[in-house]
Amino acid sequence: MDADYADEAEAVQVLEALDRALGCPSGHVSDLIFWPEGPEPTAAEVVDQAVKYRPFAL
Repeated sequence: MDADYADEAEAVQVLEALDRALGCPSGHVSDLIFWPEGPEPTAAEVVDQAVKYRPFAL
């Protein structure tokens, strides 16, 4: 979560790749990292929350 990246575009690419790899909608992982509900999560907690994501039908 304290990654080094060349620019903002690279950071966005990495976060989007994590969303795809974990089966989450775009922006889900970054929301878990940067705007958590409650105290700041660890990296392991972010992954745990991301893999628990399940889409729902409207």
